This record gives sequence, structure tokens and C-alpha cells, in this order.
Amino acid sequence: MDIERRTPGNTAIVLIDYVTGFANLFRSQSVAENVSGGVALAKTAVGYGVPLVVSVGPDHDPRGPLYPEVAAVIGGHPVIHRGGSFDAFDHQGFEEAVAATGVRHLVVAGLMTEGCILHTTLGALRRDYRVSLVVDATAGENTVIHDAAVTRMTQLGVVPVSWLSFASELQRTYDDADTVATYLDIQLQAPGFAKNLSTLAYVAAERAAEALSR
Repeated sequence: MDIERRTPGNTAIVLIDYVTGFANLFRSQSVAENVSGGVALAKTAVGYGVPLVVSVGPDHDPRGPLYPEVAAVIGGHPVIHRGGSFDAFDHQGFEEAVAATGVRHLVVAGLMTEGCILHTTLGALRRDYRVSLVVDATAGENTVIHDAAVTRMTQLGVVPVSWLSFASELQRTYDDADTVATYLDIQLQAPGFAKNLSTLAYVAAERAAEALSR
């Protein structure tokens, strides 16, 4: 079976509405889990050179600013303020930013699943983009509403992924010394991996040393 592998050359990451004011609204996952997912995807974009498009609502959004943890990772990367549109593609600047990435596969995550994530994903599909939805970095009002929106999207061909599985597809192996430090840093966002970081770091260092000695 011919399955295209996700790479920085064929995929862009799209982060939607990771704003602090939504923390009181979503319950399909914890705030800590949602922040960790957003940070992991931001680190994936920066560390692997994956094209990145970030969008929130209007300037001076009453719902608050971009998560500080995500903002710290992306630094001066542009954030597109699109006003009140649920489908981010209804904003010309967003549509142009996505087109400028030059890719046709979008990895989408953010808030809220049943609102701007759903409608932006539908907007992408209508423009013949292929979409993967990062389900563990995306949240809705509750699990029933979140799951209903995810089901609708998957029935239309959207592929559900996790943030770590996406990073793993880019990394492929601990033996890649050029990017293994990035991968380990991303893994820190998962509590289980964070507990075992010392072991992972040791294995990675051993393999990196072997690769350099060849």
C-alpha cells in the first residue's frame, strides 16, 4: 500500500484559537493536556521546520491572548487575527498564509472542536486540502460534543492523529542524531515519557555517539 509519509515538505501545522479564555469552556480534556498538546505541536513546527500557521480571534480578543506557553515556543512567528469567523478560511489573510506554505496536507489542532476547528477543517476540505486532526491537542465543551464533531470530520476523510504520533512520523528513529534532541524535548510534554527521560536521553546519546563514530 502506498502511504505518503508526513514530512516538512508536504505538511503544515495549523493552530487555531489556543487562547487562555477558553480554559473555562472545554471539558473534553484538561487544560494541562490541551496546553501540552499545543506546546508539543509548536515545538514540532519549530524543531523540524514544519510550516506553521497560527490564528486566533480579533485583536484585543476578550477571550484572552494566545497561551503563553505556546507563544514562548513560536517567538516572533506571525499570529493571524481573523476577527469573528468560525471558518478561518473566511479570513483572506489566513487563506493566503496557508496557501503560502505550498503544501496540501494540514495538521490541525486547537479550540473548540465543535466550533472553529470543525468549520476551519470543513473549509480546508472544500479547498481540496487533506487534513489530519490532532485529537489529543483539540478540545470541546464536553466529550459528547467533542466526539460528535470528530466523528463528522473523520466521516469526511479527516485522519485522527496524536501529537506524539505525528512527531514520531517526522523523527522515524532515535538514530537520527540531527533531530533526536527535538524529539526528546517534545516527549517531555507527555508525563509518562517525562518520567523516563533520563533513560531515553541515555539511549539517544549512545546512538548519537555511535553514529558520529562511523
